[in-house]
Amino acid sequence: MTNLTNPVNLSVTRINNKQGEELISQVKDILLVQKSNLSPGDLLSLSRLPNSNLNSLLDLAHQVRLNYCGETVEIEGILSAKTGGCTEDCHFCSQSARHESTVKATPLLTEDEVLKAALETKALGATEFCIVLAIKGPDEKVMNYLESTVPFIKNETGLDIAVSAGILTDSQAERLAACGTHRYNHNLETARSFFNNVVTTHSFDERYRTCSLVKKHGMQLCCGILYGMGESEDQRVEVLSQLQELEPTEVPLNFLNPRPGTPLGSNPIVETKEALKWIAISRLALPNVILRYAGGREITMRDFQEDGMLSGINALIVGNYLTTLGRDPNLDIKMLNDLKMPIGSLTGLI
Repeated sequence: MTNLTNPVNLSVTRINNKQGEELISQVKDILLVQKSNLSPGDLLSLSRLPNSNLNSLLDLAHQVRLNYCGETVEIEGILSAKTGGCTEDCHFCSQSARHESTVKATPLLTEDEVLKAALETKALGATEFCIVLAIKGPDEKVMNYLESTVPFIKNETGLDIAVSAGILTDSQAERLAACGTHRYNHNLETARSFFNNVVTTHSFDERYRTCSLVKKHGMQLCCGILYGMGESEDQRVEVLSQLQELEPTEVPLNFLNPRPGTPLGSNPIVETKEALKWIAISRLALPNVILRYAGGREITMRDFQEDGMLSGINALIVGNYLTTLGRDPNLDIKMLNDLKMPIGSLTGLI
């Protein structure tokens, strides 16, 4: 990775506006002229930018998105096919059986129920549909279910089918690839150094290993971040660096929507300007990924959804999430039309 020729002195909390503009100019040269990646040190420097440089940062991120990925925006729908009752203690998640939550365990949805949701998603212009299960990892019953449901939904809808079913073994990853799973979602969520503050029932290394198995068996890797759990700016840079190592196809950006009854239920909501800054830095760290607006954007971005689309985002989850409501999908479609951003598939981008 390329280091900046005149790195900012990181002993200071923030840099001044003039230093910030110089830094943004250097980053622009690295990404758009040299076509090189930013180093962790470069990303740390960007994290020290003052708000007075925010517009320049967002403009650069949008330029990088267009240069590397084009104008197309990919739409995806997700469905919780197995809700609640999860054995893990992810502190942000209302589906954990270890937390006091109103989300109750439910059985697996039928294939017809999954198909109905997939067809509704397709009608919005989506090209990707993700089947999500709240489990640590699949047992044989779940594997059989997925091996039947994935090709059925793909054949009936023509959609690319993604799966999110937790930690995988090598043979499970091989089987999911063989049945036609297009992408497998397994989020790092946060940096290795912060992970134990968020999850204690499994390790960062287990997640990272599953991500590696996904790529080994030829599936596209979808691997996201959840900002706002109490992590530092340095730890946000750390997880971005870890994603640079993994080279995922897609990175969903989530912002904590504090859930009642969870250990993070009283955390503050990420402020809109901070969210925009980290959308932009995420794009600059990962210039050619599908960077997807995901959970929490409604309460974090509020009426500034378009600003995120002009700061590096090039994909959306539309409709509802797993246990929380999203915004009206028609508002997202109108937003993309107003921005003159065509909807389509981004498969093969990376």
